[in-house]
Amino acid sequence: MDHKWTLNEKGKIVFPVPDKVKIPWDKSRGELPLTIEYFNGTMYEKVEATAKKHPLSVAMDFMGKHISYKYMVDQINTCAKSLKVLGIRENDRVTIAMPNCPQAIYMLYAVNLVGGIANMIHPLSAEKEIENYLNMSGSVMVITLDQFYHKIEAIRKNTKIQNVIIARIKDELTRPIKVGYMLTEGRKIQKIPRDAPVFQWPEFMKLGRHCGYEYKVKRQPDDPAAILYSGGTTGTTKGIVLTNLNFNALGEQVIAANPMFKVGDKMLAAMPIFHGFGLGVCIHTMLSGGGRCVLVPRFTPKSYAKLITKYRCNFIAGVPTLFEALLRLPSMSGKDLSCLKGVFSGGDSLTPELKKKFDAFIADHKGTIQVREGYGTTECVTASCLTPPQFHKEGSIGIPFPDTYYKIVKPGTAEEVTYGEEGEILLAGPSVMQGYLDMPEETAETIREHEDGLRWVYTGDLGLMDDEGFIYFKGRAKRMIVSSGYNIYPAQLENIFDAHEKVQMSCAVGVPDSYRMQKVKMFIMPKKGVNAGEELKEELMKYGRKHIAKYAMPYDIEFRDELPKTLVGKVAYRVLEEEEAAKYKAEQEAAEAAGTAETAAAETKGKKSSKK
Repeated sequence: MDHKWTLNEKGKIVFPVPDKVKIPWDKSRGELPLTIEYFNGTMYEKVEATAKKHPLSVAMDFMGKHISYKYMVDQINTCAKSLKVLGIRENDRVTIAMPNCPQAIYMLYAVNLVGGIANMIHPLSAEKEIENYLNMSGSVMVITLDQFYHKIEAIRKNTKIQNVIIARIKDELTRPIKVGYMLTEGRKIQKIPRDAPVFQWPEFMKLGRHCGYEYKVKRQPDDPAAILYSGGTTGTTKGIVLTNLNFNALGEQVIAANPMFKVGDKMLAAMPIFHGFGLGVCIHTMLSGGGRCVLVPRFTPKSYAKLITKYRCNFIAGVPTLFEALLRLPSMSGKDLSCLKGVFSGGDSLTPELKKKFDAFIADHKGTIQVREGYGTTECVTASCLTPPQFHKEGSIGIPFPDTYYKIVKPGTAEEVTYGEEGEILLAGPSVMQGYLDMPEETAETIREHEDGLRWVYTGDLGLMDDEGFIYFKGRAKRMIVSSGYNIYPAQLENIFDAHEKVQMSCAVGVPDSYRMQKVKMFIMPKKGVNAGEELKEELMKYGRKHIAKYAMPYDIEFRDELPKTLVGKVAYRVLEEEEAAKYKAEQEAAEAAGTAETAAAETKGKKSSKK
């Protein structure tokens, strides 16, 4: 962990303020404390303590069903007993490949309760990716939804998985909603064979009745609790090991940074549970602080907008592309957003223009707040700095959370640059990961201890800090494509396509997109003698779908006889990016010109009609 914590007289965890660290934001933080107290226990114990204070309060809303804190904790304990019956022991890894639904939440905290480690993965990952995640983590059990069973079954024999738990959305629905679901979405789900070697969720939960022995395992704040996945700062997939204290500290920090939060406030939990923000803020911060999670298993901008107003949500979070989409939705016309206390943007840069537009949109819909931008990495769960509620500086991503420290250095060094000078963003604090899973060299490269006694994360991102401590994100130092908030690493896609027998060389680039910000396009140089036609494109797309997650799949493949090269012989991906950016700009200008001409023609026609 970072600079050593101690317990105060109340039994709370506290961190001493380091002597040798500059804190220029000290005078800019308003009500935000510089340091706070943290819960001394596990993720489950923090949520259990909250449930004891507010047993009858609603913890989760799911498709019309309201789940109280007491019921949730009872379900978590039943789930934990069932895990124990199936032999889950301390430090065993259990993979959760689920969207945001009650069973995923029960399993997350139950794994924590029995001393296991939750391995959180995207259920839409390709088969080979899932196999890789299961083997990287050494998982002995996996839970997923019925529609993803066949992917798990296809790769199960290549893993150490002993038990598969299958959950169904319909099992958590009220009767009227269930009928509608089965007539629409439920009809599309492929049936699971009767003799499939799996436990259906209701059957699994009944196993807990046979647990007549102690199932609760005492764990420490610094013990690992969950593994999330990221391309890290180098673009290679890494398992990020996060502790109980990482999550509990984040929850306390987020609430400290939002003094307007009150017990019972609702957050639209649309960010997925396998994502740092989704798990750390939308789920754990809310459940550990007495909030109410409106769980969204799958969303579109249209359904997102509907849920905000239906549940009168107090807090929402999203990527800039989502806010862009909400601006264009006719269904938002005349809606009342006065319920909003916090709107958070992350995952990509929020342009000053989009911020102004969305702030005006909130005001036009009776809202009294503005969008607040944050920044963080999965290496510290998620956000670690945020725009203060009282004011912001244009282009800034805010100031650090309590007990969190930022500095800007010459890339790759410990040498700090002057205020206003661009460099690499470094951060330290109680939410910083334990390390990368089974990757000590990569961990040592990313986290380095400085003379000040702190362990600093080298983010690989470029930015600057002004003399009042406000941070400004300036770009990625590493090559990366950000599509709808997802980080996509071109090198991973190129490795996959380069491995195909008909491909000589490939290059993945991010193409501008008005909705997703960027989308992926592959440039491929086929091997000699291979016909570069539609048949090859379809073959490669089919191959890609088996190895690449849906959100990272290229929308198009373009064949080239040669790919541009740099002076040292590497593929000049920037040349291809510039070509695509120029094409996009030309298309936008042409569309704008056509729109202007159409408007002018309509106005002329209108004038002629009025004269008649």
